[in-house]
Amino acid sequence: MPPEQQTPAPQPEGAQHRGENKPRWTERLHGLGPVIGLVLLCIAGTLLNSDFATVDNAMNVLTRTAFIGIIAVGMCFVIISGGIDLSVGSMAALIAGSVIMFINWAGPASGSPLMAVVMGAVLAVVLGALFGLAHGLLITKGRIEPFIVTLGTLGIFRAYLTYFADGGALTLDNDLSDLYAPVYYASLAGIPVPVWVFVIVAIIGGVILNRTAYGRYVQAIGSNEQVARYAAVDVDRVKILTYVLLGVCVGIATLLYVPRLGSASPTTGLLWELEAIAAVIVGGTALKGGAGSITGTVVGAILLSVISNILNLTSIISVYLNAAVQGFVIIIVAFLQRGRR
Repeated sequence: MPPEQQTPAPQPEGAQHRGENKPRWTERLHGLGPVIGLVLLCIAGTLLNSDFATVDNAMNVLTRTAFIGIIAVGMCFVIISGGIDLSVGSMAALIAGSVIMFINWAGPASGSPLMAVVMGAVLAVVLGALFGLAHGLLITKGRIEPFIVTLGTLGIFRAYLTYFADGGALTLDNDLSDLYAPVYYASLAGIPVPVWVFVIVAIIGGVILNRTAYGRYVQAIGSNEQVARYAAVDVDRVKILTYVLLGVCVGIATLLYVPRLGSASPTTGLLWELEAIAAVIVGGTALKGGAGSITGTVVGAILLSVISNILNLTSIISVYLNAAVQGFVIIIVAFLQRGRR
């Protein structure tokens, strides 16, 4: 028999099964990469500045991470499904401005400042969900690329905030600001409220991604959308839900952000999209979709905040180059991922 007609000897079924299930050492190393990087950064930060390894600094880093981390959890679903959203920073700015205007109006109008703040918090989440729904419908029913849709809304959201603020800033009234302040500045068991919210959002995100049929559909669509359609997955519905989920996460992050400064301006949320995408990619999620984890995203978000914190505590480079560092990180990780799905 000619060599080209010979069929390879089949492997024993058990051995083949074990080979498929056993991850290669490179995959193991890749999964641990963000954790190893975070540990090395913490060691470097401790050596460079003694103030780095303090409880107060750790709480500051985690609180700063909470806003971007919550958005990154939603962004993780979108990127795993093969999409992208460039508008989350502008969306957060417009939601913050809308919430401030609503609370300033509803406080005196309703006669109950507390109820006005509660309704403002609900409005933030509802607006986020509606903006995410609009993105999902334009992408799935309108057949427009996610990059184009969210690039367009990036400009729309920020332009409307600038219009509402008349080019300046929208500020929360003092009495209402004091009432809203504990949402950001209060602590439970010594841990700031934003950190608790971040942890809860991350846990819920992890359960949805890893323990539900919806999470498996998201990964299947990102891996091969056509095959997912052949498998009777409602691709459009799943994609729409990923953008709604991201919008809800942006709304939650915004309702935590508003009491921090009590104002919103055209510079609010600037480059948040860069930080959220960087956190997801640095955390090991494949830029082309199909694979990723919420745990990796959380580690990625903390890692980027640690880089920023080290730059603030030391004089290695200017803090104005923080965005440049994050941009370099995205490019380098994307380069390393070029062979991955």
